[in-house]
Amino acid sequence: MSKKESQDDLKDSSSMRIQKALAQLGIGSRRGIEKAIVDNRIEVNNNPAHVGQTVSSKDKIVFDGKLIRLSDEILLPKILLYHKPDGEIVSKSDPKNRPSVFDNLPRLKKEKWVAIGRLDFNTSGLLIFTTYGPLANRLMHPRFEIEREYSVRILGELKEIQMKQLTEGVLLEDGQAKLESIIFEGGEGVNHWYKVIIREGRNREVRRIFEKLNFTVSRLIRVRFGEIKLPSHLKRGMHLELSQNHVKEVLKEHSFDLTQFKTPQITNKKRAKKNYPF
Repeated sequence: MSKKESQDDLKDSSSMRIQKALAQLGIGSRRGIEKAIVDNRIEVNNNPAHVGQTVSSKDKIVFDGKLIRLSDEILLPKILLYHKPDGEIVSKSDPKNRPSVFDNLPRLKKEKWVAIGRLDFNTSGLLIFTTYGPLANRLMHPRFEIEREYSVRILGELKEIQMKQLTEGVLLEDGQAKLESIIFEGGEGVNHWYKVIIREGRNREVRRIFEKLNFTVSRLIRVRFGEIKLPSHLKRGMHLELSQNHVKEVLKEHSFDLTQFKTPQITNKKRAKKNYPF
């Protein structure tokens, strides 16, 4: 995405309907603001406002003679990448008091980290967290079939017919399961590595698929979730927060409306104190 495209997107997402903008400021309810517009109590750029009109920080809004200017700041949710090591659980509490991935995450004051999917205790690699629940639900919902890519080390070597069987599907205790693809990546002695892609997130699914053919997975690393890859420089136990531009790309990729993250603020607070009858 070019710099100009990025700026244009921010410009487009900075506008919102006047009744929504003023309601989010706490000036009144949307219905009350609509009535004030009908009663000609609100002006935009020296002209009477109309219901449904879009406004931004560039507009001069006057309500009952009081000047209101909006900030064009867009506060997007946070997305955090974590390189999970073996030996950590993806839970905030554990009866066995095992180390938790949440122990290593940055502390938040008003928000909380939501894990997008899970990795079992002995699996390492990419784990994504966000402060935006709908994004987590979108990425985890089975009907969207988000790709998960893993590096898998097994004891032994698969034959071509076995690789084909894994992509055609095997029957597990909780239903049919298959790999979208599997590629041999080499190995020495009894250990061999494969790159596999699945579109589900069932418990221990990759391990159970290989176990169905009597192969033991001795190492399992998630290297990609959807369009997000595990950065090569991100060491085990370390985390990386995505930039706001990168967050914006992820949200747009999954069809989220960026205007919902605009937080209107009065930039001229002294002249725009809330003193309205509704």
